[in-house]
Amino acid sequence: MIKQEYTITVYTENQIGLLNRIAIMFSRRKINIESLNTSPSEVDSVHRFTIVINEVEDVVRKLVRQIEKQVEVLKAYYNTEDEIVWQEMALYKVPTDVIAEKVKVERLLHQYGAKAVVIRKDYTVFETTGHREELESLIKALEPYGLIEFVRSARVAIIKASKGFHEKLKEFEKQEPGEEVIENEYLDKQDEVFTM
Repeated sequence: MIKQEYTITVYTENQIGLLNRIAIMFSRRKINIESLNTSPSEVDSVHRFTIVINEVEDVVRKLVRQIEKQVEVLKAYYNTEDEIVWQEMALYKVPTDVIAEKVKVERLLHQYGAKAVVIRKDYTVFETTGHREELESLIKALEPYGLIEFVRSARVAIIKASKGFHEKLKEFEKQEPGEEVIENEYLDKQDEVFTM
């Protein structure tokens, strides 16, 4: 079997320590995580993890089943690139004087859909979104003009065919609306004891 890129999407309750337990599952199997993003979902009490790995399908299938055994995990999916819609975001820092002097750089940034987010005398920061290859090709194009710094975000992805689960998520929220978590209640009581 040939390794390929898979995007694993995990819907979870928002619990402390879950990310650590999931990360351990990957490290025990010696699987490198290429990209990891966590964010709220469309349901208040549910979070979404988007994890990108390169692996064979059989290993990914077993891993997803293992992730689903975690108490806080509601559902986990794995998908190939053609089964999802995805993007990454990148920031590029370049010298402002180069942009002001070279019309070529301005055209290049326009071609990649880059927008200025910070303009200072010494540097300008541009932002753009796209697939990894597009973002990396802009790096190569900007290097001759003195690219100072570059950073890329983790992948955000939407599964093309997951409508059924989203309906279940909304039903889950109607039946069991998320409770407000009171953090460190025990520690607060301990603090009161020590300050008396």
